[in-house]
Amino acid sequence: MTDEAIRKKRKYARISLPKGMRVVWHGGDLQLFSRVRTLSMGGLFISVPDPPSVGTKLRLSFEVPGGNVNAEAIVRNIVRGEGMGVEFTKLRLKDRLDFCCKCC
Repeated sequence: MTDEAIRKKRKYARISLPKGMRVVWHGGDLQLFSRVRTLSMGGLFISVPDPPSVGTKLRLSFEVPGGNVNAEAIVRNIVRGEGMGVEFTKLRLKDRLDFCCKCC
């Protein structure tokens, strides 16, 4: 599938963060600070050299202009040496509104 086809298939638009945004995440035996490369209403792409496997459940905490966001997510895809795409599975309505209105 081409990059263009993947973009059209996506449910939410992605926002690129060239300088990155910090996220604290933990899942499995790991707890790390990482940078977010892209974000959307549906999830994040987190830069990490050795990501956990697809299906790993994570807890995330990051800051947007509206305040701190706490969420639960699941690893949907990994790119070895680069990072992981995670999908939000639990995000409070207040956090979703802050996230959406301030970032997207």
